[in-house]
Amino acid sequence: MQKVLMIIPAYNEEASLLDVVADIKKISMPDTIIDYVIINDGSTDNTRELCRSNKLSFIDLPCNLGIGGAVQTGYKYAYYKDYDIAIQFDGDNQHDAMFIPDLVREINKGNDLVIGSRFVKNLSEFKSSFLRRVGINILSGIIKFCTGVKVYDVTSGYRATNKKLIKYFASKYPTDYPEPDTLVQVLKRKCKVSEIPVKMRERKTGKSSINGFKSAYYMIKVTLAIIIADLSTKGEDLK
Repeated sequence: MQKVLMIIPAYNEEASLLDVVADIKKISMPDTIIDYVIINDGSTDNTRELCRSNKLSFIDLPCNLGIGGAVQTGYKYAYYKDYDIAIQFDGDNQHDAMFIPDLVREINKGNDLVIGSRFVKNLSEFKSSFLRRVGINILSGIIKFCTGVKVYDVTSGYRATNKKLIKYFASKYPTDYPEPDTLVQVLKRKCKVSEIPVKMRERKTGKSSINGFKSAYYMIKVTLAIIIADLSTKGEDLK
């Protein structure tokens, strides 16, 4: 029996978490157990109380670690609980659980990392802003220059990993905006990465942490992180 863990990082997502969990629970696959764990990343709203009162599976972090720390907590949980596949799944209900079986199948074909992509095929009614799409294209070009591999949706947080990368991410995961950084790390280590088309929903509650002047700061910081990851990562196979 194959075990899949949905890692749901949550910071002040009380308005959407019940819908997120209900969406996941609708999915069933033959010979596959699909579990979830919410990582409450020091929320200041009622996320903790919501999880407790509804008996949701969650880990309560004592302080806010940021997206990288929250997701790595999920990977540590997946590693120590011996899951075969881990899937990152946002707590704001932007991700559609109907694509979970597609992500799992792509991992089972021999991929190490599978990205749920907004750009390999246009399925989503929701469109990110023009400036954000430009930024993603720039990062995609930088990653291709560093690794020789074209990845279209380099910032997607809807990603599946196999057991090998669960172990790696449990011990090493960037703190801030980790998706582009980890792409360089795994591609340089000769891991197999693929993209599949998914739908994304528009955020109905909360707001993105990347907007306004933060967008320029994000681009500078992520570009530097990609370059550092490229220079510091040797091309050895990841065991």
